[in-house]
Amino acid sequence: MAMNMKEWTISLLLTSVITTIIANLFQNNISVSDSIPGVLILSAIAFIGIAIGRIIPLKIPAVVFVVLTGLLLASPISPISEAMITYTSKISFMAPITIVGTVAGIGLDFKSFFSQSWKMLIVAIFVFTGTFLIQAIFAQIFLNATHALG
Repeated sequence: MAMNMKEWTISLLLTSVITTIIANLFQNNISVSDSIPGVLILSAIAFIGIAIGRIIPLKIPAVVFVVLTGLLLASPISPISEAMITYTSKISFMAPITIVGTVAGIGLDFKSFFSQSWKMLIVAIFVFTGTFLIQAIFAQIFLNATHALG
């Protein structure tokens, strides 16, 4: 049973929401109830950006539209910028990045991924683990270099 792009997008965003909330809880001790508004705002920005990317007939990656949407909504000209910044500032930057980096590692080609042998599962586990560890190492280096850890 193959999923279409809409189902994959919803599934990916739902997975991102859950993992971001869990990561934010354990990483920063921010409660689930405090994380939910910020995560929902970030998810809405992602949905809007993806929708704009599908509507505009240019060959531009959807991530560009997602970033531009977030930038416009958080800019001083936006009437909702203060609320957006207040709620999303409670979300750790590293919380959503971990899942995005991991999914980028398999390139969203799940159909091809599932058609491989069981050995591909072992490779995927190594890719996911390696991606997470490398991202964590880089984050630690940059946080130490910028003295953001206090």
